[in-house]
Amino acid sequence: MLAVWKSKPEEGLEIKEDTEVPKIKPNEVLVKVGATSICGTDKHIYEWDKWAQERITKNVPYIFGHEVSGEVVDVGEATRGIKKGDRVSAETHIACWHCFQCKTGNAHICENVKILGVDVDGTFAEYVAIPWQNAWVNDPSLPHWVATAQEPLGNAVHTVFDGEVAGKSVVIFGMGPIGVCAAGLCHAAGAEKVIAVDPQDYRLKFAEDFGADVLLKPDGKHLERIMEETGGRGPEVMLEISGSSHALRDGLEVLRPGGRVSILGIFKEPVQVDVTNNIVFKGAKVHGINGRKMFESWYTAAAFLKSGKLDLSKLVTHRLKLTEIEKGFEALSSGEAMKVVLEP
Repeated sequence: MLAVWKSKPEEGLEIKEDTEVPKIKPNEVLVKVGATSICGTDKHIYEWDKWAQERITKNVPYIFGHEVSGEVVDVGEATRGIKKGDRVSAETHIACWHCFQCKTGNAHICENVKILGVDVDGTFAEYVAIPWQNAWVNDPSLPHWVATAQEPLGNAVHTVFDGEVAGKSVVIFGMGPIGVCAAGLCHAAGAEKVIAVDPQDYRLKFAEDFGADVLLKPDGKHLERIMEETGGRGPEVMLEISGSSHALRDGLEVLRPGGRVSILGIFKEPVQVDVTNNIVFKGAKVHGINGRKMFESWYTAAAFLKSGKLDLSKLVTHRLKLTEIEKGFEALSSGEAMKVVLEP
């Protein structure tokens, strides 16, 4: 089969046409990939930055990629509830299902978790093998090129519905695909006002299309604007999805006393914040968000898609052949792309 490999611990990738189709284990299903999309994690791996060097080195060479939609073409003898012909996406956190976290309903933070496309061969290929527990059966009417973006939508679902948003003012920092989905979810769920913050006009336009009420750039006056837009009280909810230390500090500063902070962003370095004044004295509720709740977030995401209240297709800006994957990375680096979908 055709597959995209991270063959060497350096920037770049290798496309191979003679890769063996995976042989599934008894607890796995084989998925013929209909579409796979590029995530920020894949960009880190492609560019071989500091994070990738520290996290991925031991796995090279391997096939990367993790956002996927496809059709089940084979099932292992120990699988349950999945059959040939099912159209599926993949939950990318491969849990052990026997540790304390898994047994207490927290498989998304499994103590022994492995990540598809990071710790095991991934989806930038014509076929991928995944544990049957990780196969999410899609609505057959959902096209593969749209369904592949459900994984980032699930991240947004987990972040937004970490607490109440209906009738509340929400500020979201970071308008990548997850942030844009978060804006759409807040709008659909009845937030009083959704304030989107991002340095790029291109991304802010997407936020507006998905329902953001106020668009702001971090220009030094944005905190004043946030306070004005919230009647001088500050937002009740702050979602940090950018991974920017400045954004986290800004959000905590304007947060209304008693407000909720949900942090999905990944920070390159440790972040210094005023814990005393902006968390303790404010009585702020600060939550870390890791991936999607398995599988509560998937059910919620599917419901929003089925209702028509969130049009995930509007997030896809590029549809390319898998062999054009480097064009996809170039588009993302240019800042003129949102979600890049690759089709084998």
